[in-house]
Amino acid sequence: MIDIHCHILPGVDDGPETKEESIQMAKEAVKSGIRTIIATPHHRNSRFDNLKQEIKEKVSELNGVLMNEQIPLLILPGQENRIYGELLEDYEKDEILPLSESQYLFIELPSDHVPGYTERLLYDIQLRGLIPIIVHPERNREIMERPEILYQFVKKGTLTQVTAASICGYFGKQIKHFSNQLIEANLTHFIASDAHNITTRSFKLAEAYDNIESNYGVDVVYLFTENAELLVSNQNIYKEIPNMIKKKKFFGIF
Repeated sequence: MIDIHCHILPGVDDGPETKEESIQMAKEAVKSGIRTIIATPHHRNSRFDNLKQEIKEKVSELNGVLMNEQIPLLILPGQENRIYGELLEDYEKDEILPLSESQYLFIELPSDHVPGYTERLLYDIQLRGLIPIIVHPERNREIMERPEILYQFVKKGTLTQVTAASICGYFGKQIKHFSNQLIEANLTHFIASDAHNITTRSFKLAEAYDNIESNYGVDVVYLFTENAELLVSNQNIYKEIPNMIKKKKFFGIF
């Protein structure tokens, strides 16, 4: 499996503090069936700043450590960008890092609202030849209350990524239910761990795929896993759930 969202780099954000903790996370990832991880440290979230070149250096260093430890896990560079107005200006300064240096760019919204300039920024990002991916929209309060906001973003070309633990119910029943609604409504395109450690915020990716297979069938699991592979190879992903899922009326949006 490929995990496109993970805080595994040591000492850069609220993930592991030490190299030893990163190694433990890597071992846990491999144990759960993950062979490739995109490291996505927080950037510009009011607590942490992690610039492109710094991330690439940290990724190279961690890959060396894992090789020495004989842990069969490849780390690729990425970045979890909290949305801010000057993001594209910083992209031009070579400070912003798309996932695995592809066309795909993570965008994190505040947990309680969607900033008024979001739609315009997502449009401008696409004009630059990038494809924005909103991370964990299922945990955004305003999107949960007004899912038509997310529907409009996706309709206009933005992608989304739901957290594995949300699907498994670790963030509560309401978020689990909403996560499944996003799958049913073709409003999400990737499942990823957003893992921060091996205790309170572990991977849960295999468990999430088991849940999806039970509810929707193996073809839907294949869609999400193949989308992760397509992202890493910088190819266009699948945007539609297989026809075997009957699209439900989603809060009156369609």
